[in-house]
Amino acid sequence: MKATQTVRRILANYEGETPGVKARLCQMLMNGRLGGTGKMVILPVDQGFEHGPARSFAPNPAGYDPHYHYKLAIDAGLNAYAAPLGMLEAGADTFAGQIPTILKANSANSLMSSTASKDQAVTASVDDALRLGCSAIGFTIYPGSDAAFGMFEEIVEMRKEAAAKGLATVIWSYPRGEALDKDGETAIDIAAYAAQIAALVGAHVIKIKLSTDHLSLKEAKAVYKDEEIDIATQAARVKHCMQASFDGRRIVVFSGGAKKGADGIYDDARAIRDGGGNGSIIGRNTFQRPREEALEMLGKIVDIYKGKA
Repeated sequence: MKATQTVRRILANYEGETPGVKARLCQMLMNGRLGGTGKMVILPVDQGFEHGPARSFAPNPAGYDPHYHYKLAIDAGLNAYAAPLGMLEAGADTFAGQIPTILKANSANSLMSSTASKDQAVTASVDDALRLGCSAIGFTIYPGSDAAFGMFEEIVEMRKEAAAKGLATVIWSYPRGEALDKDGETAIDIAAYAAQIAALVGAHVIKIKLSTDHLSLKEAKAVYKDEEIDIATQAARVKHCMQASFDGRRIVVFSGGAKKGADGIYDDARAIRDGGGNGSIIGRNTFQRPREEALEMLGKIVDIYKGKA
């Protein structure tokens, strides 16, 4: 498989990385219907841990079966499939080599008390990822949580081990916790800050949420005004988050969030494309729909990133 010039340019941004890491990034960038374009669509299925089985899979009961998600990602021609340890183990042999996989190595759940700090437990290892033939590990951090420093330290060590063993690292950087209100979790200044933190702790691929035009930090508000930073449209906010990700030198994918209407999903994809983002990591908005509807939606998203829709 010969890497395209676009993919080679992206890989050149990862100076100092091991050949193994670059090979795994190349593997994901060259896979599926978007292979070679520099764009990515990834299917993440960690919601059973995060939200519970009924909230995640009852809308489409086929999703209770881990094989269903492997098949959906493969048949849709996606770049990669991400899931926690048990989900990947349940289909790793049957689908070995058919799609790059990302082992989600930490998880939260909805059973914690409301007084607990926002945090996640480490639930898998780099060696698990190697054993399962994964291309990368995935890890969530919560900028804004009182537990954030511990999460940063955990991923720095795990990322170091993964890189030494030739695996890439995908960081879910989700502002959440005691320092933020609900508006702050999706504010543009906080989203850009979260992207910068993920890049600084060594993420090869950064996953963040799409943001609003709200500004949360008092000190940041004056800068955005004085420097006339454009945050008026979703595409402009994506562009700003790419600037925060080493001026586009890191791959950034944007999460789909809770299930919503198809038109909203397509508008989001167009904004990501127009803002220079690398793509979408979209879970509930696809696997909670019937299979044929999900495949149609993913196909349309791919076409948007190809500039065909």
